[in-house]
Amino acid sequence: MKENVRQEELLMAYLSIWNNRKMTNDGGGREVLAELIRRELLDENAHPRARKPVLEKFYLCIKRVMESSLSEEMKNAIVMAYITELERL
Repeated sequence: MKENVRQEELLMAYLSIWNNRKMTNDGGGREVLAELIRRELLDENAHPRARKPVLEKFYLCIKRVMESSLSEEMKNAIVMAYITELERL
């Protein structure tokens, strides 16, 4: 249960950084966060001709997370979620 609450907090922290991000399913915090991060890394929110390479998007996402006003613990957790999803691609 605590892990689920933590995932929900992580999802809310992620959404506070990224404006206008839509959640695609109700699969719970971990699944929704993983899907949102995957879509962000693949640059699916951009027009196909304007999409950036995955590693460039990873850099930009991590930079945005680290420059945010979130706590260091939340930043580290989101960065680890990005790394996990990058390794799955």
